[in-house]
Amino acid sequence: MNSTSAEASLYELRLVCPQSQVETLSDALQALDALSVSVEDADAHTEAEQALFGEPGMPAPRDGWERSVVLALFSEQSLALEAGQLLQAQDFFEGCLLQGVTAIADQDWVRLTQAQFAPVEITPNFWIVPSWHQLPSAASHSIVLDPGLAFGTGTHPTTRMCLRWIARNPLPATVLDYGCGSGILAIAAAKFGASAVCAVDIDPAAVQATLDNAKSNAVRLQAGLPDTAAASYALVVANILSSPLKVLAPLLCSLTQSGGRLLLSGILERQAEDLQAAYAPYCQLQVLDTQEGWILMSATLD
Repeated sequence: MNSTSAEASLYELRLVCPQSQVETLSDALQALDALSVSVEDADAHTEAEQALFGEPGMPAPRDGWERSVVLALFSEQSLALEAGQLLQAQDFFEGCLLQGVTAIADQDWVRLTQAQFAPVEITPNFWIVPSWHQLPSAASHSIVLDPGLAFGTGTHPTTRMCLRWIARNPLPATVLDYGCGSGILAIAAAKFGASAVCAVDIDPAAVQATLDNAKSNAVRLQAGLPDTAAASYALVVANILSSPLKVLAPLLCSLTQSGGRLLLSGILERQAEDLQAAYAPYCQLQVLDTQEGWILMSATLD
């Protein structure tokens, strides 16, 4: 078995297995005191690479890759080596391959993870910046936001289109971010002039992430579960997905005051007509922006 002797605080055990064995191996590794277990496509970046997930709102085309790499982190080399030996002795290991144990310096691990997240340009002078990066010199407006459990770091086209609109248009006093995730849209609204911002989500972790991120960015806003949104707002923003946006049409329109604006994202170009039909009893949705197959839609409420 290959292993390194460099000083490290983490050791990575690498296995290759068929899809049918992924769950069994993962459960066994956790029982063997692995700190974490992750799964990757063994054929990634080759002609045999397979897409695992379908489009947002659509079912996944398959349950897993034909061949997977299973990576397990251990706190000690001896634990990783012992885990590898124990797994090879099991009947369920047939068809699997142990590739080795690699030492990972803790500092390098953190640096590798952080290197995946660079500042995101929304407009030439508005950037989303992880806390470990310096602010770009061109940024007169910025949001400090680290990747976390809640959706919304500014990298997805749907989020960028919403942020661009917020940055380029005069904002009213009252704004609701429905399905706030990380709170990035609510924070942007507060930074660009809205004085009373409310952010709601069905996930308590998203609500907490929003409050934490608002504090990090020195903005004041209200955040909570959906029943926190008890008033009408001059601007309602919802960056979710097409299916829930259709279901929420009556609610989102009722939360938008007369003469106010509704801003919707998380919609694929081919879903535009479905959204327009769902909202037709309340307003006339129009496409404002398009990026990478996604669209931003908006309407003014009568």
